[in-house]
Amino acid sequence: MDRYIMVLAGGAAGSLARYVIGTAITTRTGGRFPFGTVFVNITGSFLIGLLMALLTERLRPHPNWRLLLVVGFLGGYTTFSSFEWETLSLFKDGARWLGLANAIGSVVAGYAAVWLGAMAAGKR
Repeated sequence: MDRYIMVLAGGAAGSLARYVIGTAITTRTGGRFPFGTVFVNITGSFLIGLLMALLTERLRPHPNWRLLLVVGFLGGYTTFSSFEWETLSLFKDGARWLGLANAIGSVVAGYAAVWLGAMAAGKR
């Protein structure tokens, strides 16, 4: 039962963090481009690289930490489905270049962020 509670607690915290951070960025930047979602996806990619490298290669803590932080928190925090919807909406609204920039930018920067996160936690 504790596994489910870990995922539940992490997911709730991650979803709240996504909402607060995404809303704050969107409020500040305005416009059509989904900067809040892009930021959340890139930081989520960095964090999953960092945490998975730490949890599987260096620290090897109790498995519940992975459930809380990666499955729960980052599962609630990252917004890939929102990213997909916003990209489709940009294309449908005629903003094809913004949609393309969102898709390519998020994937490339997200990959770089997950790689940097894993490198930051690399073996010593």
